[in-house]
Amino acid sequence: QVQLVESGGGLVQAGGSLRLSCAASGRSFSNYAMSWFRQAPGKEREFVAGIRWSGFYAESVKGRFTISRDNGKNTVYLQMNSLKPEDTAVYYCAAAFSATNPRAPDAYAYWGQGTQVTVSS
Repeated sequence: QVQLVESGGGLVQAGGSLRLSCAASGRSFSNYAMSWFRQAPGKEREFVAGIRWSGFYAESVKGRFTISRDNGKNTVYLQMNSLKPEDTAVYYCAAAFSATNPRAPDAYAYWGQGTQVTVSS
């Protein structure tokens, strides 16, 4: 069983930065694939970034966002730079022991409660 708690969301102006954190409880954190998804009002949940040993990204955030993990602290981070109003959403952290398609929400068994990110123009 893995429990995930996100933090770091907030209100920021366009062009600004935020860093999200996701703290995980449970054992063998380093064995889990970790990802960030987001969901805007009226839209489906979409993949943002993932990491097991290296990061991979949605095209919409590539070059602006960086995912990283600290296995010693059981924490995954999402550094978000050059934020745009279209990045506004609730951001969710997710964990999977194995993920055939790590960009699909269905691949993840464990989810955090989400943290709101709002980017004003």
